[in-house]
Amino acid sequence: MPTTRTLAATIAATAIVALTLTGCSGAADASGTAGAVDAATATDVSAFGDLAGLEAAAIEEGALNVIALPRDWANYGAVLDLFAEKYPEITITEAAPDGSSAEEIQAAENLAGQDTAPDVFDLGLAVALSSTDQFAPYQVASWSDIPDALKEESGLFVGDYGGYMAVGYDPDAVPAPKELSDLLGDEYKGKVAINGDPTQAGAAFAAVGMAAVQNDGSVDDFQAGIDFFSELNAAGNFVKIDPTPATIASGETPVVFDWDYLNVGYGTQLEGERNWEVVVFPGTGYAGYYNQAINKDAPHPAAARLWQEFLYSDDAQNLWLAGGARPVLAEAMAEAGTIDTDLFDALPVVPDETVVPTADQSEAAATLLGEKWAAAVQ
Repeated sequence: MPTTRTLAATIAATAIVALTLTGCSGAADASGTAGAVDAATATDVSAFGDLAGLEAAAIEEGALNVIALPRDWANYGAVLDLFAEKYPEITITEAAPDGSSAEEIQAAENLAGQDTAPDVFDLGLAVALSSTDQFAPYQVASWSDIPDALKEESGLFVGDYGGYMAVGYDPDAVPAPKELSDLLGDEYKGKVAINGDPTQAGAAFAAVGMAAVQNDGSVDDFQAGIDFFSELNAAGNFVKIDPTPATIASGETPVVFDWDYLNVGYGTQLEGERNWEVVVFPGTGYAGYYNQAINKDAPHPAAARLWQEFLYSDDAQNLWLAGGARPVLAEAMAEAGTIDTDLFDALPVVPDETVVPTADQSEAAATLLGEKWAAAVQ
C-alpha cells in the first residue's frame, strides 16, 4: 500500500492522465459593484484590482446565497463559519442543505432573476458536466496550482475536495464486509443504503461506479454496478432510504455506501451512541472530486467570486482535510509547507489501484443510469 502522502499524489496523477475534470437578502446591482467593476463578468481577481478590491465589492453587496451544503459534509460547517467570521458584513443564506446536485441547478433555474437564487454551486461531476450553460467562468488566484485535469479550462467548474467511495457499517448490527459480494448475504437483508439517487446525486453515482469496478466492470461501463444493485435489491438487502446520522442512529441504515470522509464523519457524530466502522474495499478504488461553480445569474456576483477565492485558500483547504477529505491543492500546499501535515498523514490507507472517471466516461455513465437505474431497483 502507498503511504497517505503518496496516495494523495496518486489521485491527482491518475486524474491528470484520466480526466478532463473529474455530491437571501439585499441583492446588489449585478452589473456593477465597487465603482465601475462588472462583477458578473469578472473572470479572475484582477478585474477588481486585487483581493482587497474583490472583498470591498462583496462587502458592498452584503450577502451570499449557498445551497445544498450540509454542515456535516466534509466539514462544511467550519468552512461556512470561518467565512462568516472573516467577512461579518456578508450575510450567508444557507438553502436546502440536504439538496442534491441536480436540485441545485433546478433551484437556479426556478429562481432566476430573484435575489434568493443561489450564487454558487457544489456539484458532482455528472451534473457539472451537464450544466455548464448555468455557470460563469472564474479562475481563482491559486488556479495554476490546481492540477489541469481537475479544472475546466476556462474555470466554469473546478474540483475542490475529494475522496474514495467507501462502505460504513455498524459492527454491532452486521458482520464486517470484506468485499463487495459480502453485502449480498442474508446478514445484510434490509440493511444496505446509498446516499441519494445516482441519477441526481454525486455520492450515489459514485456508489454505482465503485460497484462497477469491484464487480468485474469498469468506469467505461457502469452496467456491472447497476447489475450489482439490482441483485442487492432482489435479495431484499437494498434499503431505499437516504442515510443520515439519524437513520444510522435509529438502525434504519446500518450499512452505507458513501464517500470515505462522510462515513468517517458519521462515526464521529455518533461516537458514544453507535459504533461505526469504515472500509475501502481492496482491489480497485473509486475516487472523485466535488466541483465548485458560480451561477451565471448570481444575485451577488462579487460575493460569489470571493467565496471561490476563500474555498481555494490554505485555510479552507485545510478545513476540508480536517473533515477527512482530500483537498485539491494538497500537493501544492505540501510543497509550500502550508498543509496540516498531521491531518494529511492521517488520511486512510486506500488501494494501490485507483480509478477516476473521465468526463466522457461520466457522461456515458449518467446516460446509462438515466436509462437503466429505475427499472433495476424497482
